[in-house]
Amino acid sequence: MNLRHLIDFNDMTTTDWSMLYNLTCDIMKAPDKYAEVCKGKILATLFYEPSTRTQFSFQAAMHRLGGSVIGFADPNSSSVSKGESLRDTVKIVSGYADIMVMRNPLEGAAYAASLYSPIPIINAGDGGHLHPTQTMTDMFTIFNEKKTYENLNIGLCGDLFNGRTVHSFIKAFSRYKHNKFWLVSTKELKLPGYIHEIIHNTENEITITDTLEECIGELDILYMTRIQRERFKSEEEYKRQAGIYILTKDKMRKAKPDMIVMHPLPKVDEIYCDVDDDPRAIYFHQARNGMYVRMALILMFCEANRERYTDLNAYPLPQNKFCNNARCISNHEVYLPELTNDNSCAYCENKLT
Repeated sequence: MNLRHLIDFNDMTTTDWSMLYNLTCDIMKAPDKYAEVCKGKILATLFYEPSTRTQFSFQAAMHRLGGSVIGFADPNSSSVSKGESLRDTVKIVSGYADIMVMRNPLEGAAYAASLYSPIPIINAGDGGHLHPTQTMTDMFTIFNEKKTYENLNIGLCGDLFNGRTVHSFIKAFSRYKHNKFWLVSTKELKLPGYIHEIIHNTENEITITDTLEECIGELDILYMTRIQRERFKSEEEYKRQAGIYILTKDKMRKAKPDMIVMHPLPKVDEIYCDVDDDPRAIYFHQARNGMYVRMALILMFCEANRERYTDLNAYPLPQNKFCNNARCISNHEVYLPELTNDNSCAYCENKLT
């Protein structure tokens, strides 16, 4: 794998993904063979917002490979609480570790960090933007269940606007053909325009609906997501959206016998507990897969021969705010250069006007 950092699943080539998939399978079959391969290596986990599965699975992955872990799970327990910039935090921590995993509530934070990091940065979620290692987990799980990434009916239900797992998932599937995406959400939580454009430029199809009942009988995969309370400006706005989409046993009776139900977790009230017992509900198995996928990813980065990166401090300071996305890292870390890509913000992919 010839990657410096992993910011987006699509940073990888299909060859990279095949190698990582096969390595994950081998680790699952013979974990003892990999018990000491990262001995002497250190993983730094910088989690600026809460996490259970992603944080724990990365930590467990590194320990199972024989390495060590440092980091924080609450920025208030670090110098971030004193006003330290993202750049300075990254430059300091990169002197102590071999790989850095970061979760941050601001969109584009992982990309911004990668500009100043001499060690690999792995994006563990940047606001409502992307979550590539969850996508790896999803893609690994789907292929194990369906043996293909094409000709599938895929339902994505819930908070499609803020759902970084959904955005990464759809971007990944843009590489494949003849899938039909059923987008189930309220109009307030519909998929962002830039993700829509990605699919429209592929040989895949989109159908928009506001009811799960309309499509559940057609689906091969149902990907449920929670309504993300932490992304709303007020509790009132959240409550207007919460509880609209709930998967129940009655709805599952209308689904195909081989449909699978996935969820990036945590789930709140969007799936009734009695659905957990349905063999088609594979989200706990999906979460366990995530640890093995992250073991493979860490190992591939540790084994890669790479030179230390050039510190990109030479960028000029921006003269004004160039991205109108208030949640973009470029509007919070004032030293960041104005970087664009095809008339989009390079950090959060927001279209520039």
